Amino acid sequence: MKNFPNIIPVFPLSGVIYFPKTNLPLNIFEQRYLNLVNDCYNQNKMMGMIQSQKNGNDVFKVGCLGKISDFQKSDDGRILINLTGITRFKIIEEVKNDKLYREFKVDYKNFEIDLKNVSENKSTDSLMDKAKIFFKRNGLLLNWREFEKLDLNQKINTLSMISPVTNEEKQKLLESLTFQDRVENLENIISFYLHEKGSNNQTIQ
Repeated sequence: MKNFPNIIPVFPLSGVIYFPKTNLPLNIFEQRYLNLVNDCYNQNKMMGMIQSQKNGNDVFKVGCLGKISDFQKSDDGRILINLTGITRFKIIEEVKNDKLYREFKVDYKNFEIDLKNVSENKSTDSLMDKAKIFFKRNGLLLNWREFEKLDLNQKINTLSMISPVTNEEKQKLLESLTFQDRVENLENIISFYLHEKGSNNQTIQ
């Protein structure tokens, strides 16, 4: 495992997950996160993203470490950045500091797979067919022609990031250890929604 920082600043955000080798654009305007981004950019450019839970300041235990790959300041004081995902991490404990933002001690050992180029032969045709129906039923537009240009891993991660499912379901996808686990979990989640929607439609008729 590479020498990633054991203590990282973390940006908690509800409903947002991202994965290694994907990109996450962020529009930063709150002072504590302006401080976080500026500090990161002036140091190693690395920061963590994690989902916040419904209960107060609680966060989920698994997030993704990213590196700031683009940094722009706007005239009105906002900062626009792009985060490129590196590897997932697990929170060990929060670190007390005198900063406006939060820092955590983290561990990466369960996610060494994120740093490897794994070739996957698993068929995802069934998942893709269901995803297209699922997105259409929810009124979501996706440029499927451009989507097809992504590699298989990017396709699954992208669908996991943008699918209209609950925060807990997104977290389950993030915590799926292997690519195959994520494919199976995503297909099961989408199948549940399609079945539920279909049942509801039958009831209405």
